[in-house]
Amino acid sequence: MVDSKLKIRDLRKSYGSVEAIANVNLDVSEGEFLTLLGPSGSGKTTLLMMVAGLTLPDSGEVWIEGQLSTYAPSSKRDIGMVFQNYALFPHMTVFENIAFPLRMRHVEESMIRSEVTKVLELVQLPAVAQRLPNELSGGQQQRIALARCMVYEPSIILMDEPLGALDKKLRDQMQLEIKQLHTRLGITVLYVTHDQEEAMIMSDKICLLNNARIEQIGTPADLYFRPRTAFAASFLGESNMFAVEVTDTHDDQHVMEMSSGAILRAPKRGDISSGNKVSAMVRPESVSLVPADQSVENVIEGKLKETIMAGGITKYYVEVANDQVFAVTTLTTRDSYQLAQSSTVRLGWNIEDTVILHNH
Repeated sequence: MVDSKLKIRDLRKSYGSVEAIANVNLDVSEGEFLTLLGPSGSGKTTLLMMVAGLTLPDSGEVWIEGQLSTYAPSSKRDIGMVFQNYALFPHMTVFENIAFPLRMRHVEESMIRSEVTKVLELVQLPAVAQRLPNELSGGQQQRIALARCMVYEPSIILMDEPLGALDKKLRDQMQLEIKQLHTRLGITVLYVTHDQEEAMIMSDKICLLNNARIEQIGTPADLYFRPRTAFAASFLGESNMFAVEVTDTHDDQHVMEMSSGAILRAPKRGDISSGNKVSAMVRPESVSLVPADQSVENVIEGKLKETIMAGGITKYYVEVANDQVFAVTTLTTRDSYQLAQSSTVRLGWNIEDTVILHNH
C-alpha cells in the first residue's frame, strides 16, 4: 500500500547563486488538496515543475505512487496539468481537445466517446462539445482544460495559478467548482497560488513557502489561528503583531510584558522561556472594544484613531503605546459609529487567541 501519493525528499534547485528550492520535504496523501502558497519568487512554481518533470532538481527525490520519479519523463509520471493559459488546441473542437490524451494512450474509440461525454457532464458543459475553444468564455475554457486533465484519471493533478487570468467574480465561482469537483471525485491535487484567500477556501492543507523554504505546513485553520512565524502571521490575513518580553511561565501560560508595561498572557509554547524577547500576535476579529467594568483576560488601552464601516463589518484603528496601531474588526451595528475619535478605549481578547511567534 502506498502511504503517500506524492513524496518529496530533500529537494534542491538553484539557478546560479540563486536558491529556488532549498531542502524541501513534503507529503501529499491520496485525495488531498494541497496548495503551495507564497509570494513571487518563493519557489512554488519551481517545486511544481520538478514534480511535473519539466524541471530537474539538483538533488533530492520525487516519489509518485511509490515509484521513484525524480528523473522520469513527464509522460511516465501519471500526472495531469492545468495552466493559467488553458493550453487548449485552438484548431480542435472541445470534444477533440478532451479526447486528445486518450488518443495518445491508444484508447479505443467507443471508450473515448463515453469518457469524454462523462467528463463534459462533470464540468457541466455537455452542450459545447462541437465548439472551438475561442467560442467559449474564459471560465468555460478553464473547465475544459480541467476536463481534459481529468479524463484519463491521472494519479495527481497539478494546477499552476489556473484562475489567474479570470476576473474576480468568475474566479470566486471557479474556486468553488474546483473544490466541489475535488470533493466529489476524491482526486489528489497539488495547486499553486499566491492568493491567500484562494488557498484558504480551496485547500485541505497549505504549504507556505518563503525564500525557497517551507515556512509552515498545516490546515488553513492551523496557519490562520496558529502561525509559527511572523512571516506566516502577516502573509495570511490581517494581524496585530507586537513586541513582548516573556517574564514568567506557569499553568501552561506565558506571562508577557509590552514596552508600555501592559501585562498579557499567551498559551505556553515549548521552545520559549522566560527572558525571551519575541513577537506576539492577535487577529483583529479576536479583539473587542470592552467597557471599563468588563473583566477580560488580556486588556490594553489606546486612543481611537479611525472608524471605517465596510458594509457588514466595521474596523476600528486604535493607537496603543509607542505609536503602534491595533486593528479591531467587528460586525456592523447601529451603534458602530457612536465612539468619538481620539476617545480612550479598552481592547480585550482571550488568552488562547494570543500567539507567540518566532521572528525568523
